[in-house]
Parts: sequence; structure tokens; C-alpha cells
Amino acid sequence: MYENILRHPGPTPIPKRVQLAMSRDIFSHRSQEFVELYRKTIEAVKPVFGTTQDILLLPSGGTAALEAAAVNTVAAGEEVVVITVGAFGDYFVSICEQYGFHVHKLEKEWGQACTPEELQAFLQPLQNIKAVFITYNETSTGILNPVAELAQVIQDETDALVIVDGVSCIGGAPAEMDAWGIDILVTGSQKAMMLPPGLSLVSVSERAWQVIEDNQTPAYYLNLLSYRSWAEKGMTPNTPAITLIDGLHEVCQLIEQEGGFQQTIARHELMKNMVRSAMKALHIELLTEDQYASPTITAIMAPKGIELGEFLTHLKQQYHLDFAGGLGHLQDKIFRFGHMGYCFPSDILQAVSLLEAALQDFAYDFQPGAGVLAAQEVYLAAQRKALQR
Repeated sequence: MYENILRHPGPTPIPKRVQLAMSRDIFSHRSQEFVELYRKTIEAVKPVFGTTQDILLLPSGGTAALEAAAVNTVAAGEEVVVITVGAFGDYFVSICEQYGFHVHKLEKEWGQACTPEELQAFLQPLQNIKAVFITYNETSTGILNPVAELAQVIQDETDALVIVDGVSCIGGAPAEMDAWGIDILVTGSQKAMMLPPGLSLVSVSERAWQVIEDNQTPAYYLNLLSYRSWAEKGMTPNTPAITLIDGLHEVCQLIEQEGGFQQTIARHELMKNMVRSAMKALHIELLTEDQYASPTITAIMAPKGIELGEFLTHLKQQYHLDFAGGLGHLQDKIFRFGHMGYCFPSDILQAVSLLEAALQDFAYDFQPGAGVLAAQEVYLAAQRKALQR
């Protein structure tokens, strides 16, 4: 029996060590044992966010954390800007509209990033903007928005909070929350953080806490003030995902053993370059430009002359390789190659090799081995560079 090779943008594979950590006996979330686990885990995960602020742990998917970021900071009728470059930017729009915010939508074509110049021009005629919502890594298109530069524009042009959805990249992309001036940064467990779904992580700046304290929008389960109050005691306001917190602590240990978070970032960047070089060698078009390409997800156009749905089904049934399809109007036009979290260069070589085998089954015109060779060359160049240091 073959195991499925999951190369989705989430959920993603889970390391055996993390699975074992999550399998230990359960214990009370009001015990000293939990307090110790909570506090050491929060300290361990701070470098991944690039912050000295505490990280709040919500027993929820990433969408709930995005909603918490919105409802705790903005009241109905107040004005916000949402930058949307794909399906998950549209999530932020829907959340904000649901709560009655006055939404100014800066919308880009799917596959394109928002540039600092575009944001500056968009913000200049606006006044009294309470918050700007940004998707750092757009899962539907494989775009990595230039968040550091966008945050600087927001600070230069407004007094608005900078609220960032990092669900599909935190743990695999650079994040300097404090240095970049991000006020709320959110991620989820099931992507680059190498965990099952069910835990979201939220960090809040001091400036954002002042806004939250003055905000009158009612929230109960998603009340971040409540989470902060309980976090001071090393606990959560309700029953947490204890096993996932156990797993999160183990994930932080793995990152440390890899050589620290900068090494983890470098691995993701390398895998991105391997995938992109392989697709170019196979003459398969990429949705995004190299400049704004995600280090965790690559969006790949359907190979010419091949019906994409049939091809992806064949890949999974014949080769047990599972890619994600497109979303929205890109559903039948792209597939998404996830290379985040528990994924290594050897996994990229395996996936590209199996992809080539399937392409041959569909009589696609290419030089067999070209994609694997291109990916190998990127990998070996990185190895040689590392040895020279």
C-alpha cells in the first residue's frame, strides 16, 4: 500500500516527532503542567513572528483569527482598506462587510501583487481609515505581497492599524512584526507550522491593544482582551487545543535544531526556486512573476493540451501525488504545488519526477528529466554556496 504524497498548501504533512509529541497523555488546561507548556511554547514561537509581544493561541482555524483581528479593532461604520489579490483577500472583505465596516477595496488581478506605489496612490485621497488589512501570502495564487514595504506606506500615509493575514506563510517566510510595524499578525497551525488544523496564533502590538481597549464591538469567544488576561496566567479563557500546543512546542524545537528560523526560511526559498526552475524547464507556465513568488506555494498553469482535472486525478490515482487545484475562476486553469513546513528538497525532486511521469502518460511534449535536472541544479548550487561560507 502506498502513502499519499501530500503537496497541498494546507493541510500539510506532519513530522513523526510532532505526532508523537501530540500523542502523550492529556492533562488539565488549568494545571501547572499546562501553564509551563503554554509559557515555554509562547517564548519559543516569538522568533517565528519576529516579535517580543506575546502570541495568543486560539482553538480555531485561521479564519476565526482573521475575524478576531477585525471585530476587536473596528466598529460598524468605521472605514477600512482591504488589499485583495485573490480568494483569501476576498475573505477579509467578506468579514469586514459582515460587521458593517465601510470597506475600501484595493483589488488586483489574481496572480499580481500590490505594490507600495499602488497602495500609496490608493490611500492618499482617503481619510479616517481605522485599519488596513493585507494578505501576506495569497494561497489561491502563490503571491507574496511585499508586506514590509506596504506597512511602511500605511505608516507614512495614515494612522491606521496594519493587520496581516500570514496564515499560509508564517513559519516559512520572513516575518519581522515589530520591525515592520505590523499591529496584528495572524497564522494557522495547518500550513507552514507543520501541525494539524485547529490552532491559530495571533500577536498584537501595544498600539493595537490601545485600540482594542477602546473598541465597543461586542465579542465573546473571539475577545482578544480575554485571551490576553488569561495569557498573563499562562492559560486560555476556554478549553484550548492542548495536543496541538504540545505539537507546536515540538515544532519550535525542530526549527531550532535546523539551525534557527533563518535556516528554515532559506529552505523554503530554495524549494521555491527548485519548483519554479523545474516548471520553466518543462515549458509549463507559472501564474506569478518571480519577484513576488511565494516561498510556500507555487501556482502552476495547466500544461498545454492537457485537461487539468483529469491530469490531477491521474497523478493522485497512479502516482499518489496530491496537488491542490485552483480556486474561483482559476479552478480549471491552475494547480497549486505546496512546498511548506515538513517538506525538503528531496521531496521536491520526488514530486517533479512523478509529475514528469504523468506528463509522459498524457503525451506532453518535453524532454524527460529536464525538470528534475533543473531542480537538481538549483539545489546543488545552493549546496556549493553553503560550503563556501
